[in-house]
Formats: sequence, C-alpha cells, structure tokens
Amino acid sequence: MGKATGFMEYARAENPYRDERARLLDFDDLHTAQPAEARRCQASRCMNCGVPFCQSDFGCPLHNLIPEWNDLLYQGQEKAALERLLMTAPFPEFTGRVCPALCEKACNLADEGVTNRDNELYLIEKGFETGWIRPRVPALRTGKRVAVVGSGPAGLAAADLLNRMGHAVDVVEKADRPGGLLMYGIPNMKLPKEVVERRVRLMEAEGVSFLLNTEADPALLTAYDAVVLCGGTRKPRGLSAARADVKGVHFAVEYLTEATKSLLSGKAPAVTAYQKHVVVVGGGDTGNDCVGTALRQQCASVTQLEMLPAAPTLRAPGNPWPQWPRTLRVDYGQAEAAALQGADPRVYETTAQAIAVDEKNEIVSLTAVRVAKDAEGRLSPVPGTERTLPCGLLLIAAGFIGCEDATLSRFSLRADARGRLLPADGSHYLGGNLFSAGDMRTGQSLVVRALADGHAAAKEIDSYLRGKDA
Repeated sequence: MGKATGFMEYARAENPYRDERARLLDFDDLHTAQPAEARRCQASRCMNCGVPFCQSDFGCPLHNLIPEWNDLLYQGQEKAALERLLMTAPFPEFTGRVCPALCEKACNLADEGVTNRDNELYLIEKGFETGWIRPRVPALRTGKRVAVVGSGPAGLAAADLLNRMGHAVDVVEKADRPGGLLMYGIPNMKLPKEVVERRVRLMEAEGVSFLLNTEADPALLTAYDAVVLCGGTRKPRGLSAARADVKGVHFAVEYLTEATKSLLSGKAPAVTAYQKHVVVVGGGDTGNDCVGTALRQQCASVTQLEMLPAAPTLRAPGNPWPQWPRTLRVDYGQAEAAALQGADPRVYETTAQAIAVDEKNEIVSLTAVRVAKDAEGRLSPVPGTERTLPCGLLLIAAGFIGCEDATLSRFSLRADARGRLLPADGSHYLGGNLFSAGDMRTGQSLVVRALADGHAAAKEIDSYLRGKDA
C-alpha cells in the first residue's frame, strides 16, 4: 500500500519543465525526467485507498491498476510494476506525456494527488531502456483479417489488441506516416515523434501491417472479415469572420501538421509564423499548442482569443472533488508567451468579428470584439468594444464537429446530430462487418478515452468474429 506516511513525508513533485526561454529555442521535450529515487518517493505517496477514485469513472478511463503498480514501483520492483501497468494501458509512453491525468485529480489527496502520469512514463521508458519491452507475437492466429482505418490513438489501440488476440491486422492510413493526431496533431515538444515511431516499429514486429498514403475504400468490406473506422473528428469548426480563400488563415491542425512535417524533413514549413503577428482563436489544448509552436517559429507576437470567461482559480461549489476541476490553468504555451511577451496571451470573452486583407488577399489585421450572453443566453457581440489587432497569421482552433464528409459518403453512412458514428444501442457495430471507434464514434475527446474506446471496439470485434465461427 505504499509507505504508510509517504503522503505526509513527501510533497507532490511533477517532472519539472525546462526553462521557458531555453525551451523556446527548440522543439525538444518540455520536461526534464527525475531519477529513480524521486519516482519511488512519489510512488510511496499512493495509499491503496479503500475506494481508489483514481480507478473510477471519475479517474482513469482505462481503469489502470494504479495503486498496485505504484506500490511495486515504491518497493523497487520496476519490472513487476511495468507488467501490472501493461495489463490495462496499451501505450503508457503516450498517456504519460499527453494525458491530462484525470486519475490524479480524482486522487483522495485531491490537489496534491499522486504523480501517476510521471510514474507510468518512468516505468514504460525504463522498460524500453532495459529491453523489458519486446515484441509480443501471438502464438496462434485465427485466420481472420481485420482492417483498422486510421492510425490515431483509437486505431492503434484497436489494432494492438486485435493483433494480440490472433487476428491479422492491417492499419489503413491516408497520411505519409502512422500515428494520426499523435504524429501530426500534437507538437513534438509534447510528444516526440520518435516515441510514436518506436511504438509503430514494435507493432510491426508483432505482426501489424501499416498501409500508408492509402484512402479507405468500401472494397475493404469484402477484403476483410471486419473493418473498424477510427478516422477521428477531422472536420474543424469554422469561423464566420474568416473566408477560406484568404491567405494567412489556417485551421489549427493544418498548421501543426506543417510544423511537424517541417521538423521531420528539415525543410521550411509550408505555413509559418516567422516574424508574423499571430492570432489564435480558441482557448483549448490545440490553441495552446498553436501558441507554443508559433513562439518557436519566432513570431512577432501571439494573441489567443477565448469566447468564454476565465475559469475561477478555485473550484466552484457545483464542481466538487473527485470531478475534474474546472479551474484556471496556465499551460506551457501560455507560460512561454508570458515569459517572452510579459503577459498571458489569452483575451477572454472575446472573438474575431472581421478580418482585413491587402491587395494580395493576405490577412493584415483582425477586428476583435467582446461577447456577452444576451437575453436568451447566447453569446453575442457587445457594440462599442471592437478593437483592431495586427494579424499576419490567423489560426482557428475552435474544435471539431464530426468525421469527414468524404468518409460518410464513401461508406454510405449517416452521422448523428453531433457528427458521430454512434450506433443507437451504444455499441461499436454499424452493420455488416463495419464498426466505429474513438472520436469518430464518441465525438472529440481525450487521447486516453480514444485508447479505451479502441480497446472496447477490439473486444466487440473479437466476439463478432468468433461468433461467426460458432
């Protein structure tokens, strides 16, 4: 159960960030890892509570056996701890870097929760370093073939589990590299791309095939015993103030993709923030990633517009533990902007009202306006609050509204009102031999939830395939 007095003896200590100004000079990992002894101390704070909320629906969607592997880590049994972690967690090297750690906020230590994310990252990296992580090739094959369309978190999780169940798995990916948003939607400083490539190579050694630069085609329905669509919610929410034909206006993931491709190829990015005044519309994680990327590309300035008011610094009465705390956060990008520009780049209760272009149809400025709730509770512009911001690059990070229309058309599918391929019975089964999983099924969510849904879909597909033989 960890050290009986561990949580009293040791304060919570996360892996520290590198200095803001130093890390802005590169796209390397944001954090500095701590030594094994520090991890043991942090693991000792886990008390194996009678009701471990970290494993509940408030905590980890994968229901990781957190108290068990923390206890083993504290005792120095690192290999056993890793084995226990891998019983439920498919890719700790991803969640250990990009998961918001719902488990930590649901911890009985509340705001001083155990550093589960850093602990799991330590274990998986130790496993790769020591050679404990080796290809797990199924001893028997079922003779069934499954196509996984999309290689993001849900697709990789589904492919990994289906392969371990003995099915032959082909992952169909339209991009030039596997990983989906793990490769091109999350910047390198948050998730180094060699980490994604390392996992892909391991999956290939285990028997999973990746078909790159390949569009999913309905012919898959006849070539495979089952097909699972894991294409994500790639249709971005637009901005009424911005026309698509204006130069210098881009959706966030398009911009982040070009930044990563540039980093991997060593070539200049097709879209860059260099020496430009950047405005990011959207206050979420993707918007923050745009801020951090723009700063690394040496933008002239960056401003982030958020329609909603700033969150409170303390939990509101209707947001008690163990719920996720809806409180004000300062993410890495905002901290970097504050260090460089002298202030947090976020402007709350504000949105873009109009843009101005020059004779070349290139954006030169943006009119921002405050918004407030009207009599019907809708956010509306407040007259007289307009102000003009210089803008040479406008990045729209306003979220996503569903899977791509091309996918729906190609497979003759109809999404629900929220753009999801979510069957009425709540399953993953769409009909015939077709299934859905991840954000495409549930709507835009977290990497860890996509991993859990990919696993759930794989189990459903396995039952489907075995039932056909019954």
